[in-house]
Amino acid sequence: MGRGKYYGWWRRAGEGLEAAFYQENWAARIAYALKLQGGLHIDRRNFYLPLPAGFHCKLAFISDLHAGPLTDVRLLEQAFAAIADFAPDVILFGGDFVSLHARHIRHLMKPLALLNPATPKFAVMGNHDLWLDDVHIANCLTEAGVQVLVNQNKRLPAPFDAISICGLDEPGVGMPDADQTFAGASDVRVLLMHSPLGLKLLAGHDFQLAFCGHTHGGQIATPGGRPLVLPPGSGERRYARGLFALPDGRQLLTSQGIGMSDVPIRLFAPSEVHLCHLYSALDAVEQNGSPPMPSDLVVNV
Repeated sequence: MGRGKYYGWWRRAGEGLEAAFYQENWAARIAYALKLQGGLHIDRRNFYLPLPAGFHCKLAFISDLHAGPLTDVRLLEQAFAAIADFAPDVILFGGDFVSLHARHIRHLMKPLALLNPATPKFAVMGNHDLWLDDVHIANCLTEAGVQVLVNQNKRLPAPFDAISICGLDEPGVGMPDADQTFAGASDVRVLLMHSPLGLKLLAGHDFQLAFCGHTHGGQIATPGGRPLVLPPGSGERRYARGLFALPDGRQLLTSQGIGMSDVPIRLFAPSEVHLCHLYSALDAVEQNGSPPMPSDLVVNV
């Protein structure tokens, strides 16, 4: 087991039964063939941040891969191929790399190989990772060129070094420390956390843009996309999916993720990969005469 809290005997027993029932990935293969795994939605966003004039960085975000018997590997490969085609300058991973057993991280090694090894890659752990063998998962990710951040921040290499990627430990079952996460970070901060629950821990800390997952958008939602049930540790329901304008000009993007847990299907909550362009707000003001908002719908809260 890993270092995650709240992984009691009842959850271990339940996941043991799941693993036995879904062994050999039969359910994922059938669900994928029947198009019940949700397909893949490419979400494209433009963000305008307080960066030097002429700044442009391509950022890809992917979360909740849930490699294992409930997620068909072909869906994972599609998601990573979309990122590779985008040729990002930085890639962020929002955690929950595996489900049911840490050994399933092996299913991500081939998809990860699709990505440019020279591209900086950063990750935080999800609750499922911390409940299993997070040390093994982190070691595999490190060997694949992914830096795992645990209440740490890293400045991007030049010419993108105006930005620090700040990785908060899992808000619900980990040991999140916002002070440590932001210590020494640059003025422009992109926050990476597994769950929107982390918003409750950030009082007094500044960031411009945050990425998270965990919610799966409910995984099963109404035809209008309203989640029926959210996993524990999701935080406020209003942050379940999409882009949100937070106080003080901050923004939060909550991904529906890629994979599945508990059941191998998605309904009205398709898998998502987020392909983002980060621009200087100065350039947009010069062109348009006023500060811009992102090109996509922002829900004000």
